[in-house]
Amino acid sequence: MSTKIMSCNSNRPLAEAISNYMNLPLTKADVRRFSDMEVFVEIQENVRGEDVFVIQSTSSPTNDNLMELLVALDALKRGSANRITAVIPYYGYARQDRKSGPRTPISAKLVANLITAAGAHRVVTLDLHAGQIQGFFDIPTDNLFAAPVFQSDIKDKFGDESLVIVSPDVGGVVRARALARSLDADLAIIDKRRERAGVSEVMNIIGDVSDRHCILVDDIVDSGGTLCNAAEALMAAGGLSVSAYISHGVLSGGAVARVKNSPLKELVTTDSIKPTNAMLEADNMRQISIASLLGEAILRIAESRSVSSLFNYNSSD
Repeated sequence: MSTKIMSCNSNRPLAEAISNYMNLPLTKADVRRFSDMEVFVEIQENVRGEDVFVIQSTSSPTNDNLMELLVALDALKRGSANRITAVIPYYGYARQDRKSGPRTPISAKLVANLITAAGAHRVVTLDLHAGQIQGFFDIPTDNLFAAPVFQSDIKDKFGDESLVIVSPDVGGVVRARALARSLDADLAIIDKRRERAGVSEVMNIIGDVSDRHCILVDDIVDSGGTLCNAAEALMAAGGLSVSAYISHGVLSGGAVARVKNSPLKELVTTDSIKPTNAMLEADNMRQISIASLLGEAILRIAESRSVSSLFNYNSSD
């Protein structure tokens, strides 16, 4: 059984970078639309008995990209692929991971069911919004972490300067604490609260950020409002500078303009989502690649080796 990787259309540059890392050409496939916008996928190589990895982020346009993934999985299943792995660098619908009110869906679970029913035997993803989404799948699911990539970039950028890692909310403390520990830096937390209706949020900073370079860490930046407000609060509290390292740059609506005009020195995201032209043109925004991380994970899965050891766990290869 040999390994094949194929790409749908959501993030072709990332798929090509993974292909280069693995020294393995992308499988020839036609992923297109009929005139009524129905998705059509044709695998143009033999995949019978093969171990196939399909690379597709379910980012905007989310529903189109999700449907491409599902149809590609079905095409591979009907082409008699032996094992099919959905590599989803950004898992859309992850923020709908619980009932937010009466008669509301748990869409993250629904999408997990759809991916499994379409034919996936395994899922690989990056920095899920909520760790419990792994349990929504009834197939093996590897949730990788961008932290090692961030750690390396932060060391290169800041060297021995005084740093503090900041979680923009209480929910992200575990992620921020892990990065702070790996960098031997202190941790701060921003506590947001609205004192009463009609009054804007007050941001209380738990921890000392004065005379330090502040590094905000989170999994998703969407509208950018929380991030920009946090940057303002940190600068007001005496921070030397504020940078943000975010796994997934969703950046919808006017987010790019908001970040450009904010106190953020730099917003760094991974390339889990293909950047827009506006993001590429912004002078305080850049992407760092996760191609080697995903490529190495794919190689290890294909060879039945440990994936967790990529993240300095006490496990053997």
